[in-house]
Amino acid sequence: MVKYGMKPLAVLQADMINGARLLGWAGQIGELKPGYFADIIAVPGSPLEDITAVERVAFVMKGGVIARLPQDSR
Repeated sequence: MVKYGMKPLAVLQADMINGARLLGWAGQIGELKPGYFADIIAVPGSPLEDITAVERVAFVMKGGVIARLPQDSR
């Protein structure tokens, strides 16, 4: 979507916040807030500056449990 003119922030919002609304889960997922279901990823760099950073996931936490660590810490 960035390739066709959307700003990286708008792409991330479309994916998370608007995706939650579309699925009927608004107020429960799509944001990192107390009381929401949240899985967290970490990527190198800032996806707001380089959206391709989301293709290089370095860390995953799902349901409060670390599911994937960076390669160099294994």
